[in-house]
Amino acid sequence: MSWMELSIDTTNEAVDWVCTLLAKNNYINDVHIRKYIEPDLGEAAEQGNVKPYWTFSICLYLPDDVYANTRGSEIANLLSPLERTGLSSTLQIAIVEEKPTDAELASSLIRRIGQKFVVLSADMPYSSQAEEIILRLKPSLAFGSGLHPATILSLKLLERYITPAMNVLDLGSGSGILSVAIAKLGANVLALDNDSIAVQATQDAVHINGVEQQVTVMEGSLECGSELGHWMGGDSINNVSTVEAKNQFDLIVANIPGRVHIALAADYQKALRQSNIHASLLILAGFTVDYEADLATAFTEAGFDLVDCERQDEWLALAYRLKAK
Repeated sequence: MSWMELSIDTTNEAVDWVCTLLAKNNYINDVHIRKYIEPDLGEAAEQGNVKPYWTFSICLYLPDDVYANTRGSEIANLLSPLERTGLSSTLQIAIVEEKPTDAELASSLIRRIGQKFVVLSADMPYSSQAEEIILRLKPSLAFGSGLHPATILSLKLLERYITPAMNVLDLGSGSGILSVAIAKLGANVLALDNDSIAVQATQDAVHINGVEQQVTVMEGSLECGSELGHWMGGDSINNVSTVEAKNQFDLIVANIPGRVHIALAADYQKALRQSNIHASLLILAGFTVDYEADLATAFTEAGFDLVDCERQDEWLALAYRLKAK
């Protein structure tokens, strides 16, 4: 049987957008992600005059039947905004006789983050090594594939600061990847998102990874976050449940837009508790360096000290500690 192969090269941050767009249109079942391989550009590349721009390649396979051309055109139109904004290449379409083998797909889907985390698809066979922490995800409409820089940076800081028995809030849980990571590091988590699709994705991730005893999943937001609508600019959200900020968390991680962090600065401060056992820590991600100065101002005024930072390209994640009273 022959297949129509649709392939697109992307930046780190575009991977979740591509998968979300495909999933919303029921094209997620045969999507494969691999690291981008720079083509041989000859002498120019040898002299260092050509620098790689893309980081991942995404391939989708459709049966080469009477509907293939129509579906291919639909997908090209669907993804064209990403090309116009420089987040992806032009969609390439080819007819192939075979799809990649299971072995080829397995090696391309192993994503190692930090010192311990290994992100895999939900059903991929894998023999873990000592000290590795396995995070399994299935494709979903929610953000957080483990490929976006904001997710990677968040995981690196969580690996550094989570200690067993912490009480943690994962605000904007998305795919659930951060909640699962926190639980596997030994802490207890409230996974909170104001999007019902993200809530379902988090519940799925918690179940697949067997951390139900440590993670509570809830649709809602922290204090004034419930008044800010859909954080990702999607459909409006009504009747969002509110979690009161009342000194109940040892650490808060939030991978959400920068403007939302600024709006929630005072609520983060009220939601963190100070004790002799755990420091009151806040890990912020989901924004680029454009927000760095505004975040510094907002969180200094709210009583936080910057203690750590992780960067990847224009993306960054910040770790703040609440000043002792």
